[in-house]
Amino acid sequence: MQTTSVNAAMHEAIYLHPLPVRIWHWVNAIGFVLLILTGIQLRYADVIGVWRYETAVNLHNWVGFAVIANYFIWLGYYLGSDRITNYHPVLNAKTFVKNFFRQARYYSYGIFKGETSPHHVQPYEKFNPMQRLTYQQVMLIMVPIQFLTGLMLWDVQRFAGAISALGGIRVVATIHVLLFIAFVAFVLIHAYMGALGKTPSTHFREMITGYEEPE
Repeated sequence: MQTTSVNAAMHEAIYLHPLPVRIWHWVNAIGFVLLILTGIQLRYADVIGVWRYETAVNLHNWVGFAVIANYFIWLGYYLGSDRITNYHPVLNAKTFVKNFFRQARYYSYGIFKGETSPHHVQPYEKFNPMQRLTYQQVMLIMVPIQFLTGLMLWDVQRFAGAISALGGIRVVATIHVLLFIAFVAFVLIHAYMGALGKTPSTHFREMITGYEEPE
């Protein structure tokens, strides 16, 4: 009887994504896609012309401000929530390395053999070691740098001092473009990983309902 209860509990859906996180996620996803599309046109204006150039510039700027505001909503939520544990680093290096390579083996081999992921998702430990490291770098380093370089390119005169300190407008633009390329790769990999659930739509559905579906 007790074993049956335990098995049933293991197969219950977990409320993994609170409403504020889901709203932030989809606003951010739409914003990233629009920034990527308009950014490609701005970079290759002589090749791509989906929008008028001025329209692409204005859309890129306004969406950028919306994504910046959305980022601070995300930051405020996690700083004021006990779910900040999802982003805490693992300070035990031996444990981190062991779990990281176990997860890497699963993604590169085990998943194709039908093995179960070594990481079991919980509300306060949502990310596996590879995801945790990735999101720490993306959300706490790469995104803020992209925001800052974007602001500098938005108003070169106002931020002339900061631009000069970084080595000039060419350096700032190069950093912005390199991070843009990294974010394109991140979005593609993120979408691919999202399709690796029980069905291709499982994880996407979870980001709508908030519930992690049982295996």
